[in-house]
Amino acid sequence: MLGRRLTALTLSLLAGLPVLAQEGPLLLYTSQPNTDAQQTIDAFKAKYPKVDITFVRDGTPRVMAKLRAEIAAGAPQPDLLLIADSVTMEALKAEGRLMSHAGADLSAYPAGIHDPQKFWFATKLITTGIVYNTKAPFKPESWADLLKPEAKGQLVMPSPLNSGAALIHAATLTGTLPGGWDYYRKLKDNAAQAGGANGDVLRAVATGEKLFGMIVDFMPIREKAKGAPVEFVFPKEGVSAVSEPVAILSTAKNPVAAKAFIDFMLSREGQELALKQGYVPAHPAVALPAGYPARNAIRLMPFDAGKLLKEQDRVRKDFADIFGQ
Repeated sequence: MLGRRLTALTLSLLAGLPVLAQEGPLLLYTSQPNTDAQQTIDAFKAKYPKVDITFVRDGTPRVMAKLRAEIAAGAPQPDLLLIADSVTMEALKAEGRLMSHAGADLSAYPAGIHDPQKFWFATKLITTGIVYNTKAPFKPESWADLLKPEAKGQLVMPSPLNSGAALIHAATLTGTLPGGWDYYRKLKDNAAQAGGANGDVLRAVATGEKLFGMIVDFMPIREKAKGAPVEFVFPKEGVSAVSEPVAILSTAKNPVAAKAFIDFMLSREGQELALKQGYVPAHPAVALPAGYPARNAIRLMPFDAGKLLKEQDRVRKDFADIFGQ
């Protein structure tokens, strides 16, 4: 057995091929919160101690601005990118900036979560649903409930002009709900307020300034656990979702270790880390965090990242035309 291994190694060296190993420097650009990013790095290092992985962290727009400047200078630095949304990944894929990881094992995942050509992979699911203050006159169970007279002037939502999750949410709702953009026109007629980001929505509803809001799930669920007077609802028609995808740059200097990082994020161990961090894991067999309903109670609306990549300017314009932004 040892002889056969040595022979294979010798033949590899004679052929001028590198000996593949998960080791050496590896650089990740990410929009994860600092604590989550450090936990992710620490967990990967524990599994691959010979990989010297470091990360640069900022919001997705700033991460992408940094990467774009490096690309323009002909010197992109990261091996890996882990950011908020798949639409940005689709743009990089279309430009030939991503490397496919054909060997990634997706057998445990349902279709439609990851890029079918394996250029980017979902690491978790962050859905957008409805938050309401416990003083609200009713519990909303449907997106249509936000059109009720009792909700007039009491709804706040993030703008697609300020939030990538809100852009995906608007595209998902208008592409799924009957009437498309008529839903948002009716929200405007009901004096809904649009602007800012998800954190602004949480503050408005938690303080009682507004009684209802559209927001990403983990924010109100975490704040409720801390005592805030808020509840979160997954509407019966379904929810939109961003997936915090991870991808390997086509210019990666350490693609072997980068593929190991992808494999770790997709593994049961990597998905349980997402659970520990308080997110919905993309892996269907991993439990949900405390405060969430059963997985089968959360219905995901269909979403096509490639389609939104082509239509995002129109989606922003249509939203801005309705809400005067």
